Amino acid sequence: MPQFRNHMRSAGVVTAIAVAGMTLAGCASSSESTEAGGEKITYWLWDTNQQPAYTQCATAFTEKTGIDVTIEQYGWADYWQGLTTGFAAGTAPDVFADHLSYYPQFVSQGQLLDISDRIDADGIDLSIYQDGLADLWVDQEGGRYGLPKDFDTVALFYNETMVTDAGIDPAALSEAAWNPTDGGTFEQAVAALTVDENGVRGTEAGFDKNNVAVYGLALSGNGLNASGQQTWAPYALGNDWYFGDTTPWTTEWNFDAPEFTDTLAWYKSLQDKGYMPTIDIALSEQDPLNGYLAGRYALVTDGSWMNSSYLGQSDVPTKVAPTPVGPSGERASVFNGLSDGIWAGTKNPDAAWEWVSYLASTDCQDVVADAAVVFPAIKTSTEKATEAFAAKGWDVSGFAVQVDEGTTALLPIADHWSEINDLVTANSQAFLKGSVDAESFTGVNDQVNALFQ
Repeated sequence: MPQFRNHMRSAGVVTAIAVAGMTLAGCASSSESTEAGGEKITYWLWDTNQQPAYTQCATAFTEKTGIDVTIEQYGWADYWQGLTTGFAAGTAPDVFADHLSYYPQFVSQGQLLDISDRIDADGIDLSIYQDGLADLWVDQEGGRYGLPKDFDTVALFYNETMVTDAGIDPAALSEAAWNPTDGGTFEQAVAALTVDENGVRGTEAGFDKNNVAVYGLALSGNGLNASGQQTWAPYALGNDWYFGDTTPWTTEWNFDAPEFTDTLAWYKSLQDKGYMPTIDIALSEQDPLNGYLAGRYALVTDGSWMNSSYLGQSDVPTKVAPTPVGPSGERASVFNGLSDGIWAGTKNPDAAWEWVSYLASTDCQDVVADAAVVFPAIKTSTEKATEAFAAKGWDVSGFAVQVDEGTTALLPIADHWSEINDLVTANSQAFLKGSVDAESFTGVNDQVNALFQ
């Protein structure tokens, strides 16, 4: 089924493990000889929450192979800019965490190493990974550019105290449904959770939508893009909509479909009614986590990679509910997976491959599972991660419902994603601001489709 992910939120801090850190602009990527005669490679990632687990993997890998791994972490925006600069300058890392929305562009630019032959030579069993994940990294010519690393879905983090104070049964919240006409029981819950500065709830007479103290539902500035992963996508997907004709390699798009525009119109109505912050507020703060922890939001639509940020703190009692059931009769979530790519310009592809195959093995993915940060891609490691989350007292089943029910959807894997993202993001944001109407998506969709003609 389809998928995508926006693992950003990391601070733009660089950390190096095994050897001294290097600056983003001048990072020497290629493998070199160490004083002891071994090799060393550089590995980039963007998620600070996962860095400790991969540091542990790197230590074990070095002990096993003699290859030193330097791990460098950058914030989301700096990460991709740094890769682009590194490709052009010949200073990119040997191996880096890769994303479905970027890898088609990297393949077309010749920046990724095809690992098909190495997988065959080493006899790697692709069936050990969660169904469908291994196929995401195969291009139209059959080249393979990654092995599954982990996967994620989206759910609702909620303030348990606020839900109780609003008289909402958490079980009912987990079974809430929405529709584009009146918002259904989900909108009723969002309205009840919204409180103005005078203590009046969104369901009560006299509610002041212009002076809101607590919004029922957060709006993620990070998620206001063409994927909508942490904003409108779970709702549109539950409204019998999909981004395009198929995936991987989408070529015809549906951003003008009424199922999409009706969803966005309903989503905008939450903002207009005062139940959700304005787009200007969302874009100014980008990540709603701090606002949630400060008590400004009762519900946040966010990804499973954020479990430790929401559930790992003690100031705000937080639980997880699955995304609401849509008009289709099913709840939905974007389903995303990452891999580790090898830069085509690495001076030591053999050492890079050893590291990539180790990252994709149970030896490393079990370590990631024990850290209880994300869900590893290997099925047995996924089970261990679920046990590790439970051992922390975290019920993360709200992120597994769509997987169990088979209602996840991959974000489209397609050429021209950067251009698509620019076009759809600009128009979606303009629509939420009220400066364009729903009919504007017809022209945008025509522009997107024209990229493939």
